[in-house]
Amino acid sequence: MRIDEALTPAALLPKIEKLWEASAHKIDSIEKTSPPGSPSPVFTVEGRYTARGWTEWTQGFQYGSAVLQFDATGDRRFLDSARESTVALMASHVSHIGVHDHGFNNVSTYGNLWRLMAEGRIPHDPRERDFYELALKLTGAVQAARWRDTIDGTGYIYSFNGPQSLFVDTIRSCRALSVSHLLGHVLMGERDERISLLGRLIEHAVNTARWNVFYGEGRDSYDVRGRTAHESVFNTNDGSFRCPSSQQGYSPFSTWTRGLAWAMVGFPEQLEFLALIDDAELEPYGGRGQVEQIFLKAALATCDFYLENTPVDGIPYWDTGAPGLVHLGDYLAVPADPYNAHEPVDSSAAAIGAQGLLRLGRYLTGVGREAEGQRYWQAGLTVADTLFGEPYLSTDPDHQGLILHSVYHRPNGWDHVPAGQRVPNGESSMWGDYHARELALYLQRVARDEPYYTFFGPAGATTGGAR
Repeated sequence: MRIDEALTPAALLPKIEKLWEASAHKIDSIEKTSPPGSPSPVFTVEGRYTARGWTEWTQGFQYGSAVLQFDATGDRRFLDSARESTVALMASHVSHIGVHDHGFNNVSTYGNLWRLMAEGRIPHDPRERDFYELALKLTGAVQAARWRDTIDGTGYIYSFNGPQSLFVDTIRSCRALSVSHLLGHVLMGERDERISLLGRLIEHAVNTARWNVFYGEGRDSYDVRGRTAHESVFNTNDGSFRCPSSQQGYSPFSTWTRGLAWAMVGFPEQLEFLALIDDAELEPYGGRGQVEQIFLKAALATCDFYLENTPVDGIPYWDTGAPGLVHLGDYLAVPADPYNAHEPVDSSAAAIGAQGLLRLGRYLTGVGREAEGQRYWQAGLTVADTLFGEPYLSTDPDHQGLILHSVYHRPNGWDHVPAGQRVPNGESSMWGDYHARELALYLQRVARDEPYYTFFGPAGATTGGAR
């Protein structure tokens, strides 16, 4: 990847403003074609959002996008719509015991509304805040209850595949446990055991860093520093690790770039969260130094892998080991080509990963590693600059997607291939669009010297469990 050292957040504001203008129309359009009670929109086919029954993990992105639209533009109707939909439709996601996606659905809705109230962006209403906080407390506990012990006495939150399965995705969804812990909540177990949500978050993250992220330390024949495995499989009889696997990537021994991106943003974001936690609370898990070292090692490795294995413009192909890449020549030396005949790009991985680069850069600068921090920061700006322009930002009013050239499940063949083309392109995903909006809001706040955007907002500094 070629990093633009001259870019600034302020220089991206014209593109960001254009993004929000396009975003408003698309949110309105989706509301008309995916009204309350209809299946959750997942990805577009010929420009129209469609559903895909697998698990319900995208509805929070639909209504969360409206909250972000209000946050960025102040347009009250998006806030009103998001509030109404969250109250009416999201409760089942709070109590959903069959998925690992609580942070995606519920922090994007209840969490964003709670954050806005804490920031003073919407009027403080004690009853309304209590409502959001109850949902956030419960969603973190329900997610944490999907627990499987490992052979060393720790454990992980298992995926919808079953108790043998640790997904790399879940590190980003663990923000549900973070907020629930900040609100002073615990998971109650048998014989009234009080189970720490912070403890489960840390153990899950440490096991993700250990088993889903590689460090070039000779673990296996494909141990390349920074690459990730979508899934780690464990023996459920004794909790021992068995093998890497992949559901949406090309293979267990290549890197599905959206999975990589979830780790890129998940670990730096949790490093920001740990700054709110008292040292004493971290002692049972090895202490602050050890926990932060593990998180930072994973963040650095994954972000470095992205920089080394992404084309010059910052948009990755969907999997770094995809077999058709061999036909593209020196594809890393030129901008990504979403219209090539061999392998699709995945703009949603760029939207997610860019925020990870930015957060890692800011974290490193804050701990005195300014030169390293600046490199990742500028890399994040470079990705955003590409993503917020042609051919990725969709300004076509007849296309419901905001960011084009996203891929959902290439192995299953779920993604639409346009007539006359050989690989998917030109379509959008609900997670890609949401994270592009989140990225735009993040940079807009920095450019305008507004409060720094985190999922926990200023509320984290004044609620239970924080220092």
